[in-house]
Amino acid sequence: MYAKIIVEIGVKNVDKTFTYIIPNDLQNKVKVGCRVTVEFGKQILEGFILEILNTLDNIDYELKEIKELIDEEPILNKEMLELGNIISNKTLSSKIKCYQVMLPKALKASHKTKINKKMDKYILLDDTNSLEEYLKKCKYPKQKEILTNLIKNKELKITKLDSTIKTLLKHNLIKIEEREYYRYNYNTNSKDKKVILNNDQQSVINKVTNSFGTPKTFLLYGVTGAGKTEVYMNIIENAIKEEKTAIMLVPEISLTPQIVERFSLRFNNNIAILHSGLSDTERYDEYRKITSGQVKIVVGARSAIFAPLTNIGIIIIDEEHTSTYKQDNDPKYHARDIAILRSQYHKCPVLLGSATPSLESMARAANKVYELLTLTKRAGAGHLPKVSIVDMKEELKKGNFIISEPLDTLIKEKLAKQEQIILLLNRRGYSSMLTCNKCGETAKCPNCDISLTYHKNSNMLRCHYCGYATLKYNKCKACGSTDLKDYGLGTERLEEELKKKYSARIIRMDMDTTSKKGAHQKIIDSFANHEYDILVGTQMIAKGLDFPLVTLVGVINADASLNFPDFRSSERTFQLLSQVSGRAGRADKPGEVIIQTYNNNHYSIVLASKHDYLSFYLEEMKIRKQLNYSPYYYIILVSISTKDYELSFKAAKKVGDYLRNNLSPTTYVLGPTMANIFRINNIYKQQCIIKYKQDNKLKQTLYNLNEHYKTNNKVNVEIDINPNRL
Repeated sequence: MYAKIIVEIGVKNVDKTFTYIIPNDLQNKVKVGCRVTVEFGKQILEGFILEILNTLDNIDYELKEIKELIDEEPILNKEMLELGNIISNKTLSSKIKCYQVMLPKALKASHKTKINKKMDKYILLDDTNSLEEYLKKCKYPKQKEILTNLIKNKELKITKLDSTIKTLLKHNLIKIEEREYYRYNYNTNSKDKKVILNNDQQSVINKVTNSFGTPKTFLLYGVTGAGKTEVYMNIIENAIKEEKTAIMLVPEISLTPQIVERFSLRFNNNIAILHSGLSDTERYDEYRKITSGQVKIVVGARSAIFAPLTNIGIIIIDEEHTSTYKQDNDPKYHARDIAILRSQYHKCPVLLGSATPSLESMARAANKVYELLTLTKRAGAGHLPKVSIVDMKEELKKGNFIISEPLDTLIKEKLAKQEQIILLLNRRGYSSMLTCNKCGETAKCPNCDISLTYHKNSNMLRCHYCGYATLKYNKCKACGSTDLKDYGLGTERLEEELKKKYSARIIRMDMDTTSKKGAHQKIIDSFANHEYDILVGTQMIAKGLDFPLVTLVGVINADASLNFPDFRSSERTFQLLSQVSGRAGRADKPGEVIIQTYNNNHYSIVLASKHDYLSFYLEEMKIRKQLNYSPYYYIILVSISTKDYELSFKAAKKVGDYLRNNLSPTTYVLGPTMANIFRINNIYKQQCIIKYKQDNKLKQTLYNLNEHYKTNNKVNVEIDINPNRL
């Protein structure tokens, strides 16, 4: 017998299987989807079995035997193997990369560290018939103590086999049972609260539940605080009642603690958690809970869409508009697309939920591709907050550079009432740049075309692209002047200014304060327990978090996201402002929002202040139509990167010319241009943008381009279909 095996080798996007002989002692054990070790040249590699053969076609290399079978049962089932083929075809990525992305690190082919199950030992009563007689004769207090405890508690956890336990085992009075211990702790301390659903929520639940067994996609547009999470949990409850399983995706780790707590309170131990904040061992444990059928619900970030559940009844994607659902490296998949593929396989509905749906999703709903469901009012006693826009151009004249007068007044008012405040500034660090006032030299990253960000707590200048860091210097490296000034505002400096200005307990939540394991949950829990009055943070505090005492949200520098050269900048600005505004007034206290901006007439800011998503959608769609952008046109980003500056121009021009010469005349190819070359980590990057509606030549052209550059060691070409950012 023979096996076709796919391995990951060091060539870009190579997609080839190799045939190996199955040894006699493994012929009844190997299965498609299992990992094996094989000899590949002088290396020992791990790979996946894709096919088992009884006979061979012509082979132009010497056959070798499989060395070792790693898995007793397949870790890639039939659905995952088929899904890998589809993803590979759609994203132009190799199959091995598509299979690897589905698995936790401990189960990937090529992972060298063996992770073992963690087992706990318990003792239980064995022979209860002779127990009473033994207790009468027993002279040893420790034995009596253990047996009495077992009679009361049925079982005891032990850490070692001491002489007392060995004696009881010898007399067949107790037995030992080993149970797997799962290393991830959900930390739920509160009780599940029974929520009375309103008619709109119940209507959404009924429509989705009635579609069980049908591969249908719903888009739930529900304002912030409309009770979408409660709707999700009720739909999942209905799926469990019908003996089906469920996947629930959330966009970021920062949202996970509160979501996990709510789900674990409702569903007890019937959930598994999958996100990048878990250690390798924790992910390994959670994954095996799924494969062994111990849980029916998986909650997690993007990669949880590959959870190997069977008989899936519902797939839910919360905050469906979020960019984190798209993977940036190969395979460049979108979790939404995978969800729809899996829904077709399992014949189950997909529910996409958001207060600010992506334009693409809303356009599909408008065209009846998705069914639109709406929740237009907040659940319970909550009302949407009052939002005010402050023109910072006028505030600068008064000397207010960071906190405007209206925001200052409200902060003092809320602190006096012992209510809580969230302040959003979507830039971490202390200041954006360090500049010499004498010669104008700015501290830049030696590896990237970008200024270094100053972090005062560590006194470091850091690059947020490649990770380069150096101590802040006191003399200009160009002219030697000591007249250095840091400009710009980051969360670290905002926190410092607030501590000077107010007598308040302040905590900061950004990538710098949440880098340690468990830091997200610690900050969220402490703020929820009112250990702090003001939460300062980047966009990670904008979505999904629910704090009843938060009655004021302030947005510092709302223009920041408008300044990116990307056609989605206005959409992202509207989404961010709407989402963070939604953190205010979620309980019985009214909420207020202050948006500080230098661009107070921009439609994305004005309409966000009015909670008017539909008007924003219509306005933005007009602009997208005029400029031939998504969702009117499909977009493909072709990135060309090389270490050589001169070669980058030649290679990019060659790629651009090839695309223009081989695609249909109705397809637009933009770039490359001299203006859009940039350097990240000493790699020069250029790009071409393809905009098309329908092009029969496109697939073959992209395939040929991809194949041509697979073995080119000097030029790397990456193709991103429907990219998140340009």
